[in-house]
Amino acid sequence: MQRQRRRALGALPVLLLTACGGGGGGDDAPASPAPAPSPAPSPAPAPSPSPLPPPPPGSVAYGNLSRASLGAGAALNGAIPFPADNPWNTDIRSAEVDPASDRLIASIGADKGLYRDFGSGLWEGAPIGIPYQVVSGQQARVAIEYQAYGDESDPGPFPIPLDAPVEGAPGQNGDRHVLVIDRDNQRLYELGRAFARGDRWVADVGAMFHLDNNTVRPTARPGWTSADAAGLPIFPGLVRYDEASQGAGGIRHALRFTAARTRRAFVPPATHYASSNTDPNLPPMGMRVRLKAAYAIPASFSPEAQAILAALKTYGMFLADNGSDWFLSGAPDARWNNDRLRAELASVKGRDLEVVKMVGLVTQV
Repeated sequence: MQRQRRRALGALPVLLLTACGGGGGGDDAPASPAPAPSPAPSPAPAPSPSPLPPPPPGSVAYGNLSRASLGAGAALNGAIPFPADNPWNTDIRSAEVDPASDRLIASIGADKGLYRDFGSGLWEGAPIGIPYQVVSGQQARVAIEYQAYGDESDPGPFPIPLDAPVEGAPGQNGDRHVLVIDRDNQRLYELGRAFARGDRWVADVGAMFHLDNNTVRPTARPGWTSADAAGLPIFPGLVRYDEASQGAGGIRHALRFTAARTRRAFVPPATHYASSNTDPNLPPMGMRVRLKAAYAIPASFSPEAQAILAALKTYGMFLADNGSDWFLSGAPDARWNNDRLRAELASVKGRDLEVVKMVGLVTQV
């Protein structure tokens, strides 16, 4: 039987924010005894593909991260994970509406507003959002020990610095996501509930994604999780300031969001469910929601809000994890205007959204 992910924050008050948000998510539920750590391979360098040539300046580069800057929260400079025809990057404005759209939206909250689960400053001692770091192909690899989902994880070693930013406040529990992009080898590495211990990372789960290919995670099998409950990569769905600050059209990919109650089902590109509830009125993992075409984005909104809402019309957002309803995930950045963006997004309600027709629903693995 497929194991369910341990997620507690769907039941916590909204003030504690979301399971996958850096804006102050609380501790996980008490965990059952974990299996013995999986032995990690020795941290020897692995063969790497030849780096892709840098794209010309000023253009958008799909599936080629070589132009990204280095460091924590680095700008990608027009680079977009995955090829242009990947589900994360496809235009779904003309896609059919799912027949169950109204019921699914109502289960999350037709009268609830969108919430930015990212921002500037700190919340309970932690940056608000899910941080990430960009490294070069020369980054040293370190061993990874898995504590819970080693059989659904990619083996290390991974090129994740031992001082890479971790979601949440230092020393706290929670999801503790670690996201690292190897810009030269076009790989994304993600850990869940990760702790740096000596010369290695100890984590519940870990995955490696190919950013230059539509076979995003070649090792994954149906039913596998990742650092995200839906089995999806986290980084491609984050709202980032370097894109949002460009205004409408600046974000050219789908986003990710959470919901408090989900179904024991998933729809591609998701590969995992995280619920025992089979109610067909509840949303499955991987469900894609878009902003209705009739919604007029106010010209008075900030460029960042206009960028987010335009992306929701064109690319939509994937249900990626259990958490607070309609919480959009993003990366922390000192330039976010928390109050303005919160007010602008909150004015967009669930009734302004619709579910894109779902194909390939999986209820049993």
